[in-house]
Amino acid sequence: MNKFMLGTKVGMTQIFDETGIAIPVTVVEAGPCTVIQKKSVATDGYDALKVGYIEVAEKKLNKPEFGVFKNAGVAPHKYMKEFKPQAGGPFEVGQVINASDMFQTGDMVDVSGISKGKGFQGVIKRYGHHKGRETHGSKFHRGIGSLGANTYPGRIFKGKKMPGHMGNVRVTAQNLAVVRVDKERNLILIRGSIPGAKGALIEIRDTVKSN
Repeated sequence: MNKFMLGTKVGMTQIFDETGIAIPVTVVEAGPCTVIQKKSVATDGYDALKVGYIEVAEKKLNKPEFGVFKNAGVAPHKYMKEFKPQAGGPFEVGQVINASDMFQTGDMVDVSGISKGKGFQGVIKRYGHHKGRETHGSKFHRGIGSLGANTYPGRIFKGKKMPGHMGNVRVTAQNLAVVRVDKERNLILIRGSIPGAKGALIEIRDTVKSN
């Protein structure tokens, strides 16, 4: 079965192993998630499982969204996501999935989220370009530098690293280790940092990489 879970990023801290070595971890409040719909090849053309996360009041949803939960007979949720467990997985509509039901210590996971937005930034911060000289008379300090050829082709190629919007995009951190799972509080401690700000929605899946 492919493992999956929706959660909320709580923040970073550190724990200590048996030898006293500090391990930086990100705390994720994972679940509980409720199964809203089971999709199959026969009815939808593909196998998938739609789950909801964080219950909300009915008035916070529009009619099409609320209709999904009404048909499933479950309470409205703030977030809905589809995952693809093998052949739909051993799940039923209305079933509640907790963190400990999916993940155990030592699992390797991929974590996806929306990165922090940085606004409009130059190439030094956005791509790590070098600055110009800071000597007297220099008129080039944080500029972008040369943009293209002299005469031909007389244009800027697509993909040129230039100033622009930075962050606020979907990012996936791959092959991270689950250090600890708190069954009582539905917390997962993942080694290292993960995308997103505190309180951001996080998707956790089995890693696609293999050691």
